[in-house]
Amino acid sequence: MKKLVIVFILTSSSIFAQIDITGGMGINMVYSSSFTDYVNNNFAQADPLPSFKSTGEFFIEADYTLKQNFQIGMEYSFSLFSYNTPLLGGSYEISYTHYKPSLLAYYVISGEGYKIKFGGGIGYRYVSLDERILGATNYSTSGFGLLLRMQGHTLLSGNLYANIGGDLRNDFLGEIQNSNNGQNYNLNSLSAGIRLGISYSF
Repeated sequence: MKKLVIVFILTSSSIFAQIDITGGMGINMVYSSSFTDYVNNNFAQADPLPSFKSTGEFFIEADYTLKQNFQIGMEYSFSLFSYNTPLLGGSYEISYTHYKPSLLAYYVISGEGYKIKFGGGIGYRYVSLDERILGATNYSTSGFGLLLRMQGHTLLSGNLYANIGGDLRNDFLGEIQNSNNGQNYNLNSLSAGIRLGISYSF
């Protein structure tokens, strides 16, 4: 009887002590009015930056099952943006990398060969921005962000799954103190994105 109880406990632990490792890439549509106005009002009259701009994203995530329908996780992701336009016989260039580590929590629905997660998170945000007018200048700013996410995992083989997910994000970043023309702006943003990747569960 004792052996039976021990086997049951170990079996139950192995079911719930599951880890999902996911990695992949995606694309976001980002609305950042202060940044867009800064670029368009000063440098991009002939080729304006649209209100919603696209950024590429790369990510890796690890989630741990606390209960059958609940996971916590950590994610490290970053997105890339660049823009250039002719300016006074030369060119104007601006680009940034947006780093977005987050703590996550999910409600999980799972079955034979699939897993669906609904949740969200919060985390630190950091941006490194490069601007080239006559010379190159680097700026940085930091803050925090919130996200909502839904993602689905479909079994490929063994413990390997295909992953597709969607995000809604709201990031709050500090003001950039611009030294080229004395104009300040921020990179506060609303964004929606889709992500594709591969996940491994063990």
